[in-house]
Amino acid sequence: MRRLLLVGCGDIALRTAPLLRPHYRLFGLVRDPARATRLRAAGITPIVGDLDGRASLRRIAGLADAVLHLAPPPNAGERDTRTRHLLAALSHGELPRRLLYISTSGVYGDCGGAQVDETHPLHPQTARAQRRVDAERQIRDWAERNGVQAGILRVPGIYAAERLPLERIRSGTPALVAAEDGYTNHIHADDLARIVVAALQRGKPNRVYHASDDGVMKMGDYFDTVADAHNLPRPPRIGRAEAQRVLPESLLSFMNESRRLMNRRMKGELGVRLRYSTVMDLLKKP
Repeated sequence: MRRLLLVGCGDIALRTAPLLRPHYRLFGLVRDPARATRLRAAGITPIVGDLDGRASLRRIAGLADAVLHLAPPPNAGERDTRTRHLLAALSHGELPRRLLYISTSGVYGDCGGAQVDETHPLHPQTARAQRRVDAERQIRDWAERNGVQAGILRVPGIYAAERLPLERIRSGTPALVAAEDGYTNHIHADDLARIVVAALQRGKPNRVYHASDDGVMKMGDYFDTVADAHNLPRPPRIGRAEAQRVLPESLLSFMNESRRLMNRRMKGELGVRLRYSTVMDLLKKP
């Protein structure tokens, strides 16, 4: 049976594992040995290694036919050293035939609410997004040099029943007034798992896909919709100038970007049919 290495064994990896097990023997790179039991319960053979420590990655060399890279970059700097260490380790021994990287739609920066397809120029506006762009470039260059079929999924905000902004809403964190608000994009975690499998099976070499649902929603409207569904007060609305004064930079970085992701390539080339076309498909369920 073919072997697949999961790099970054969080929620999405665990949702994807049951869909991959019929096709692959699964291995998971894990930094904390205490998580090994949970991986084994999911049918994943744990391999202890740390992307921040290149010497610890020797065991993954030549291990897998395919690699699913879900690990985030480091929290500082403009370069993704973790991806650099991963690719160096994979370069020893037999190379994988396929590598799929889970990136972010933040690589586009602020698009002023425009519709954005996968050919849109990259314009990262935060260090976090710059590290993602660096990872994408590393992977594409490495794959081209080595004849590996690489793919990139650019993913917006991930939601699920247990991944909704309820604490933010309960705390009364403000949203922007409608006239100054920006568009946000989403994907249900289970749909993302299905998109990952489709990209591994049918993705074209060195191809980028948006893993986004069909929703067209501004950020404040998203919070209002979640609040209404859970019988919570809607967040107060403030202007952008006030938001700059009272909100932390971590929140402002998302509020300062607006775009509408197009998902035609995902549907047409990968054959994905979304189970949750919009956030409302989750929230309206009893």
